[in-house]
Amino acid sequence: MKAYKKYCRLDIEAEKLLENAYKSFNMTTRSYAKILKISRTIADLEESEDIKANHIAEALQYRKLDGTLLR
Repeated sequence: MKAYKKYCRLDIEAEKLLENAYKSFNMTTRSYAKILKISRTIADLEESEDIKANHIAEALQYRKLDGTLLR
């Protein structure tokens, strides 16, 4: 988990969005981690040091069509 804290730093808005998504979608810990990793990749592509809310929002869009998150 230390690697997540080191490499997946979230700004305040991103943290709130991810927490709300976690609760709203009843995400598993694995789903939470996948969203975080996808968000980190999106932030890297934009050359952003921190993960921002728009990165989380985009990662959340990459869920299955039936409404469940990637597992």
